[in-house]
Amino acid sequence: RPVYGRTDPSQFKDAPNAHGGAGVFRYMTLLPGDVMKTNFLFVHRGVMPPKTGIGEHLHRTMEEMYIIFDGVALYTVNGRTAMLPAGSLVLCQAGSSHGIYNPGDKTLQWMNVSVGTVKGKYDNIDYKDDLSKARVESPAPFPWANLDPSLCYPVTGAHNGKGTLLFRRLWANDSFKTPWYFVDHCILPPGTSIGYHQHNMIEEIYYLVSGKALSTVNGVTWEVQAGDAIPCRLTDSHGIYNHTNENLVVLVNSAAQQKGTDGNGREWKDDLSSRKPTKETPLLVSK
Repeated sequence: RPVYGRTDPSQFKDAPNAHGGAGVFRYMTLLPGDVMKTNFLFVHRGVMPPKTGIGEHLHRTMEEMYIIFDGVALYTVNGRTAMLPAGSLVLCQAGSSHGIYNPGDKTLQWMNVSVGTVKGKYDNIDYKDDLSKARVESPAPFPWANLDPSLCYPVTGAHNGKGTLLFRRLWANDSFKTPWYFVDHCILPPGTSIGYHQHNMIEEIYYLVSGKALSTVNGVTWEVQAGDAIPCRLTDSHGIYNHTNENLVVLVNSAAQQKGTDGNGREWKDDLSSRKPTKETPLLVSK
């Protein structure tokens, strides 16, 4: 039975002084690692109120990606800090200290994805710096990416899907120390799809940044919305179709069963445009 996570602010919990950070930010576990077979550790989703953040800390056996969707934030990597715009993503590699701080007067929408070198293992060392007084550099002295539509390029028939979507690979396998495989930014115009397909050695998580769609996993089709995270586990057949009149924006994270290996898969040659929601529904796993 397919599963999915749904962002629900009523489920956000307080995280005071996270890793020695300032104030109290709020979050939920959108997807726990135990729903996946690869080394995904978690997908967290939450909000970062003004003058709060996550203090500088380090993980030796895991990597994280911090995302702020709707405002500027201070990102710190290895003791160096930059202010980045809305839609920015920062990859915090294993062994790199990192943290984030909201210096403004607006509550920010925040997300964190993590992959480990060892399945289920979490470790951290806190530096006891809330980053509120960090010296800001420009340009950013560390790699970062942005969900900028102008940087995407057209791809027609993705996995035998319908129409032409916009695509950009933000990070590929060689950017990671863990079995993280890639991070993609996809924009699906109305009536387009990522066709029904299967991977045997990698898993994917589709996170809907904006829009609605029909998601199909292992023959189960249901409507998904902004804030939903859809895990596509090893050997799951999956795809997504934009059945609406607005663009669908999707962030895709992938992890491999073995670092650097995607193995083989299967293309089902189904663009999903004729699928309707099924009587069977997926299991909601957010907590």
